[in-house]
Order: sequence, then C-alpha cells, then structure tokens
Amino acid sequence: MIMEKLIGREEEKELLKELLKSKKAELLAVYGRRRVGKTYLIHTFLKDHIVFHLTGTFRAPLKEQLIQFSESLQIAIGSPSPLRTPDNWINAFRELRVFLTPKLKKEKIVLFLDEFPWLDGKRSGFLRAFDNFWNNWACFQPELLIIICGSSASWMITNIINNRGGLHNRITAKMPIAPFTLAETEAFLRNAGCKLDRYQILQIYMAFGGIPHYLNTVKKGRSASQIIEKACFSRLGLLTGEFDNLYNSLFELADNHIKIVRALAHSSNGLSRNEIIKKCDLSSGGRATKILNELERSSFIQEVHQFGNPSKNAIYKLIDEYSLFYLKFMDNNSQGGKDTWGKISSEPTYISWCGLAFEAICLKHVEQIIQALAITKRVEASTWRYAPTKGSKESGAQIDLILDRKDHVINLCELKFYSEKYVIDKSYAKALENKMRLFREIEAPRKSLFLTFITTHGLIENQYAEQLVQQALDMNVLFRPA
Repeated sequence: MIMEKLIGREEEKELLKELLKSKKAELLAVYGRRRVGKTYLIHTFLKDHIVFHLTGTFRAPLKEQLIQFSESLQIAIGSPSPLRTPDNWINAFRELRVFLTPKLKKEKIVLFLDEFPWLDGKRSGFLRAFDNFWNNWACFQPELLIIICGSSASWMITNIINNRGGLHNRITAKMPIAPFTLAETEAFLRNAGCKLDRYQILQIYMAFGGIPHYLNTVKKGRSASQIIEKACFSRLGLLTGEFDNLYNSLFELADNHIKIVRALAHSSNGLSRNEIIKKCDLSSGGRATKILNELERSSFIQEVHQFGNPSKNAIYKLIDEYSLFYLKFMDNNSQGGKDTWGKISSEPTYISWCGLAFEAICLKHVEQIIQALAITKRVEASTWRYAPTKGSKESGAQIDLILDRKDHVINLCELKFYSEKYVIDKSYAKALENKMRLFREIEAPRKSLFLTFITTHGLIENQYAEQLVQQALDMNVLFRPA
C-alpha cells in the first residue's frame, strides 16, 4: 500500500521547518537503520525544495558511483543528453557547485545525498572531496541545506558526527530516525484503511517492529496471522530474505554482529558483555565493544542497566522485533506448506517468543509506562537478576523492569503477554513473594516496593492480585503518544 500522508515524525518535521527558515548554511546528518523511512521522510516533506538527489550504491566501485552522479546531475539539469562522467569526486563536486550557484536565491534549496556511507568506498576520496566542498564553498551559502543520510548509524556517528578531520564540528543538526512507536504504527495502519484492534496490531508489531517498509505489507481485510504468514512464510514474502540483507548492508563485516544477535535471541534474560564475548568466541574485548556499540546505535540491541549498578553489570538484550522473530521461527524453518504460521503459533516456542517480544516492546515504551503510572519526578529504569552461588538451595530471580523513582517508591514491573486477562494463581503468587523478598534482602532499598503488572488485557481480580499487586496496566498504555 502506498502511503500519501506522512505519519508521525513530529519532532523531525519541526526540525526540518527550522532548517528551511535558517539564515545560514545548514548541514544535517540523518541516520537510522535500513527500511526505517529516512528517504521517505526527506522526500515527502522537502519535495518542493530538493534540487539535487544522489543515492550511493552498495559496494559499487568508484567509476559506477561517479556514473550514477552524472546521471543524477543530468536529471537535475533536465538535459536530454548524457553528461560526461567526472574523473573523481573533486571534479564531481566542482560540477555540482556550478549547477547549484544560480539556484541560490532567497529561499533554501536542498542538496540530498542519500546512503552517504556507500558513496565513500575504499580509496575513493569521496569524504575528503565532500569535506573540501563544504568547508571551501557550501558553508558560505546561507540559502543551502545539505542533507547527508545513511542507514549505517555507526558509520554516520563515527565518520561524520564525531569526525576528527575536516568535518569536525561542521554538522549543524542531526536527526536519528527511530522505528515507529506503537502509537505511530496504529496511525500508519489506520491511514491505510486497516481496521485491526490493538491486540492484532501488537502481534504484527511483535513480528515486524515499527519499520514502515515492513508495515507496508499489511493489507486491509487481513488478520495479523494472515499478514505474518504472507510476509514471512510465503515464497515471495517481503521478509523471507531480509535478515542477511539487513545486517550485511549495514555492517562491512557483519559475521560477528550476527553472532551476537543470535546469542541474544537465545537468551531470555540477556547477556553481559563478558558473557557475549565468551559465547561468541570474540578474541578482542575492544572489538566486541565496537560491535556492541554499532548494534545499539542501529536499534538492534539495548544496554539495560542492573539496579544499583548504573555503570557495572549491564546486560544486553535483543530488541529488534524482526530479528527476534526471524531467529525464532524463520531461520532454518522446516515447517513449510500452507498455514505455516498457524502451525508454529500452536507450539510452546510461540509462547516463549511472545514473552520476549512483549518485553522488548515494553522496554522501548518505558516513557509511555511512566506516563500511565502518573510518575512526574525523574525515574531511573533498570532490570535485576539474581543468580545464587553454586550449591545454594536458594532459587534465582529476575525482574523484567524496575522504575526507581525520586518519590521514594520503586515499581517492580512484571511484563506478561497473554491472549486473555492474566491470572495470578497460588504458585505464581508464591514465586512473586519470593522474588520481592530476595530483592529487598539483597538490595536493601529504603523505599516502598510497588509490584506492577503490565499485561495485554489486564489482570483477573482475585485474592492474590488483591494482596500483591499495587498497579495493573494493559497494552493500551503502550499505544500512548510519547
């Protein structure tokens, strides 16, 4: 389905408005993972201002990139005849300057360089040429807005935003593009005419995440189950070959990135940095840190701090919904045939995946949870896990989400995905009591502990819920605007 309306992105649109009104030259860096809607945002919002647009080609040689440049310039000029291909990027930017100069009048014009990292091939000289173009000419043109955009968030941050060479401190604005929230996803699907309830939307989000390109596969008149079946398990499904393409297009040497993602997909409690190094057989601690940073900047994983140790003992969790779904169900899938997803979703592995996916979504929507709890003071979000010493008779424990408040209260949050209202039975009540006891004994917090449940459809009221639970929220709070 083709979207005609730009959904969400309110802060981004405000920033673009400000840059168009600016009285000085602007250099905006836009970054975010593949398929998140960066190009669509820029083209849709700035279509009347873009005078030149060039898109880099993945792993293309210098000559091919320069041919693409000359073809883009031909289109911008409106020439019926092909232009001569420049010999190098210095000459290419010289030609671009000649083209842009007469267009610099009173209103801002936009130069859009998409997939910027792909233009900077090895020994291409592209980044040095762009550095020269900006510092010696473009930065003096108050009517010019240059937008450089890339899917490799880590490359953009390292080579552009934190550049230590000629582009040091030259970026005038930056715009990280995140996946849609649940609220934005709901608005996106409503705008496409899909009349799905929130439980169905949540199921789609658990498989696709808030990636607009993936959400474009959603057709009105189909259930979540039908949509997932079509996109992920049919021969021509959009997402059947996406996983390898996704990581290999973002990271130059993606093998270790994929190793880490696989390890996290099979660890429901997350892994520490040292555990990741050991499980993935990574030889260099520094190299491991670089890969973890790249995955986190690209919104695939999240570093979650442990309660009481904001700088130590952090764990990493896989929060990219599609990656988690793919590695649970699509990778080496042997089901085949019709209704593959229907068969899979009746198996025990489906239940465990639901729990992990719902937890990842809650971690992304902590601000919405805080709003729903009417917490107005500053909050520190963390998690907690306790592993007893070897030989101890004590059982381990984990708390999915902790909200440590400045009003002397700590919310201990249990995150539960269930198809109906959730029931706390006698055995689970005992486990909850033990978990809270261990937390108080080990951490000794001088605050009130509020056991808080966040579930899909809420809690069944019974004696155990009455005795233990201070606050219960359902999935509707996750659909609040941020």
